[in-house]
Amino acid sequence: MNQSELFYPRPTLQAPVQTVTPEPSEDDAPFVFEEAVPEPRVAYMVWLVDYPAVDVVKVAEQRFRRELDRQLGTDVLPALRAFRNASESGESDLAKDEIALAKRWAKAYDAARTAGFRDFGDTDEAYFEVRPI
Repeated sequence: MNQSELFYPRPTLQAPVQTVTPEPSEDDAPFVFEEAVPEPRVAYMVWLVDYPAVDVVKVAEQRFRRELDRQLGTDVLPALRAFRNASESGESDLAKDEIALAKRWAKAYDAARTAGFRDFGDTDEAYFEVRPI
């Protein structure tokens, strides 16, 4: 091999390749998005505050949010608002629906906190903060 062959190689001829496109089967019907039922999403964020171990924070936040969604469904933000209203005012100022929603929030938050802190050690000072987006 000399320098011209090294730096200026000759192009090699390639044989043409026959490609065959498979015919679509009946199972490959296009997906129709209009028939899909969208899953309702709740616009809120969850933060684990004052927990020293950083590597497990995301897992705890995901567990907390999953349990909160399981307990309250799409009522997370209304329940949070009702709980804040109930904590800032007396029961006589609130409607019965709002009081019931605030009680559901307290129960769901406790269950979600237990799920979020599962398998953790000392969590006396740590807490989950939920804020609407």
